[in-house]
Amino acid sequence: MSADAGPRRIGLRSFAWLVGLVLIAPTLLIVPMSFTSGGILLFPPPGFGTRWYVNFFQSQLWTSGAVTSVKVGVAAAVLATVLGTLMALGIVRGRYPGRPVVMAIVLSPLIVPVVVIAIGMYFVYTDWRLAGTMPGLILAHTSLAIPFVVVNVSVSLRTFDRTLELAAQNLGAGPIRTFFRITLPLISPSIVAGALFAFIASWDEVVVSIFLSSPLVRTLPVVMWGQVRSSIDPTIAAVATMLTATTVVILSLVMLAQRRSRATR
Repeated sequence: MSADAGPRRIGLRSFAWLVGLVLIAPTLLIVPMSFTSGGILLFPPPGFGTRWYVNFFQSQLWTSGAVTSVKVGVAAAVLATVLGTLMALGIVRGRYPGRPVVMAIVLSPLIVPVVVIAIGMYFVYTDWRLAGTMPGLILAHTSLAIPFVVVNVSVSLRTFDRTLELAAQNLGAGPIRTFFRITLPLISPSIVAGALFAFIASWDEVVVSIFLSSPLVRTLPVVMWGQVRSSIDPTIAAVATMLTATTVVILSLVMLAQRRSRATR
């Protein structure tokens, strides 16, 4: 290792922390603003209190949006995890022409502008009479979340030791039993990480939800968008803080799942 490797590493880490701080600083400002005792968004706040958090839990509009987000997020995460795991198996283990094309199609929600996806979904789901319904939102969020599961599970399938599967098959285990007894436990941390990413993708999604929501079915980000357009009070900051906190907790769980996945390889 060269003599200047240490200072260079410290410099890179300092630069990374500085960039990260600049990027998240606006989000950090929201937190103290959410505890303001005033009636408008100000920084620094004139005083501190939990008035706007109480307002959130007492408002039918906000709580119904939060419940809808949880229902849609959990359902979409479950469906995306099952379908994404099967897709990852087909992409990694399958031997057929056009696999790169299939992979590109599966990952297209990460590449295509989300507003383009939202417009297409709106017209298709309107014809199917799914626009403005809970099943419609769940299906839409599932399609957006599947790529996160596919990426996580595919990496795990490509890196774990396949001789364990071959050993199980040599001992008489069939493909299905081998998958549930050997493969699934080994890739389960990546599946959990993919499921958590899928929930985050649904939890924070707003563009597609705006196109497919209705007055009776609205996720929390859609409610936030509607309130920002009509009137702004510190309840928005309280909701944003809770959304951010939820995302941070889930991302922490993802990191733990990924660390466990690396430890099992």
